[in-house]
Amino acid sequence: LIDALEEPAILALEEAKIKKEEIDKVILVGGMTRVPAVQRKVEEIFGKPPSKEVNPDEVVAAGAAIQGAIMGGEMKSVLLLDVTPLSLGVETEGGLFTKIIEKNTTIPCKKSRIFSTVDDNQEFVTIHVLQGEREIASENRSLGKFQLVGIPPAPRGVPQIEVTFHLDANSILYVTAKDLGTGKEQQMIVEPSSGLSKEEIERMIKEAEKWEEEDRKRKEFIELRNKAKGLLFSLKRTQEDFEKSLDEETRKSLISIIDTLEKAIESKDYEFLKANFKNLESQAHEISQKIYKGAKGVE
Repeated sequence: LIDALEEPAILALEEAKIKKEEIDKVILVGGMTRVPAVQRKVEEIFGKPPSKEVNPDEVVAAGAAIQGAIMGGEMKSVLLLDVTPLSLGVETEGGLFTKIIEKNTTIPCKKSRIFSTVDDNQEFVTIHVLQGEREIASENRSLGKFQLVGIPPAPRGVPQIEVTFHLDANSILYVTAKDLGTGKEQQMIVEPSSGLSKEEIERMIKEAEKWEEEDRKRKEFIELRNKAKGLLFSLKRTQEDFEKSLDEETRKSLISIIDTLEKAIESKDYEFLKANFKNLESQAHEISQKIYKGAKGVE
């Protein structure tokens, strides 16, 4: 039973992103913490003995009294910080979940990330807001969708779309998408951002832990497929731009790489795609260098 103290303690450190050496004091709460074996285990975990400055039987009641005084307007000098119970983010290419505000981030908070388009001349982007800990978007809780329209025609990857998450002290989430090129923006408000019971939150966290390995594999495949699609797009663009100047050998080699890459992407076989991608990427690089050197020589 005492050994069971270690796992949640280590997990708390990891989620807080701090090392045990950075902790100033360890405060124990509850009568059972008076047991010498418990105190020794805590000292073993944190590398320092528990603080004796507070009474473990009274500290919970003291905290409740302070919170009651604040809620009653009798006390305003103590700052109590809340945290977001689950990560918040958006769905990205291939159906991945990209976190913008991580779980256990102190609120209020405001964070932004830059995204772009996945298709040429894409006129709008759909922002799908999600909550959870799974790597795959569909496995998380959907909080809503909205669109940012009026993006000027441009090649994929060129537009800069800034997505900002602002979570205020009342847990109201403001999500804004802004095209940095035009200044156009659109916003969605989620009120409140959690709306989940403690049991539901714990269930979502446990499910994420249970499927962590499976999700990691799915994420690796999707990321590799996204890279392959990017390479395919680049090769097709090269083929289109230099079609008239390519010699027969180079043209056939380029077509062969494109065909193989398309089959690898369509196969949905991670091992097949992984086995072929590096080789195809290397071949594509060699052909691209040859084409551009030839084009430079013509100039």
